[in-house]
Amino acid sequence: MRLFQLTLATIFRRKAWAVFALAVVLLPFALPMISSATEKPILVQPARILAAWNTLWIGTLLWGFFTAARQGEDNARSGLGEYFLTTGVSATRQLFEIWLAIFCYIVPITLLAAAICQFGAAPADPVEHAAWWILNLQYVCLFLLVIAPLLAFAIALASRFGSITGFSISLGLTLYGLWGVGYLDNMLKLEENPALQSLWLFSPQYRLADLTQRLHFKLGALPTGVFWQIALYFTGILAVYTGLSRLCFRTKRA
Repeated sequence: MRLFQLTLATIFRRKAWAVFALAVVLLPFALPMISSATEKPILVQPARILAAWNTLWIGTLLWGFFTAARQGEDNARSGLGEYFLTTGVSATRQLFEIWLAIFCYIVPITLLAAAICQFGAAPADPVEHAAWWILNLQYVCLFLLVIAPLLAFAIALASRFGSITGFSISLGLTLYGLWGVGYLDNMLKLEENPALQSLWLFSPQYRLADLTQRLHFKLGALPTGVFWQIALYFTGILAVYTGLSRLCFRTKRA
C-alpha cells in the first residue's frame, strides 16, 4: 500500500482538505446567524441542515473531484505509475490505492456533516428524534455510494486525458444527475419526446441521494424497501463506473 500512503501524505501536506473540513464544521453555525433565520429561532435548525449538507456537496464536488483528477494526472505524468508497475503494483491496484486515499478524507468529513445534523439540528419531538438517526445514516450511505465511483472516474479520466477533463466531466455528470435530470423530467411532463425520454431513462438519478429536503422538512426516514432499492440502483451505477474507470485508467501518459 505504498502508493496509498504516498497519496494520503501528499493530500495531507497540501492542507486543502482542512479548509473543506473547517467549512463543513463552521458554516452550518455561522451562516444561520447572518441570515433571516435569526428572526425566528425555529428556522435556525433547518438552516443549519441546509448549510451542513450543501457545504458537503459543494466541497466534495470542488475539492474532491479536483484532488482526484490531480492525483490521477500526477501518477501518470510523473512516472510514479510506471515505477509502481515495475515493483509489481498493477494498474488496477494503483487506481484503487489512489481512490482509497482520497476516500479516506471524504468519509470523515461526511460523518462530520451528519453529526452536525444529528446533534445540532435534531428535532425535539421524541417520535421525530427516533427516526433522525436512521435518516442521517441513510443520507451518509447514499452520498458515499454516489461520490465513490465518481472519484474513481475522475482519477481515471485525468490519467488519460488530463486533470481538467477528469474534473470537468465528473463535475458535469454530478450536476446533471442532481439537478439536470429534474429539469429534463419537467420538460417531459409538459411534452413527450422519445429521444429525451430515452436520455432520461439512462441518466444517473443522483437527486435520489440528496435527502437534504427530507431532513429540512422532517419527513422521516425513507421506508426500508425504498432505501434498499435506491442503494441497489447506485450500486449498479458504481459497478458501471468501476468498469469504465479501469478501462480509462493509465499508469503513464501517451
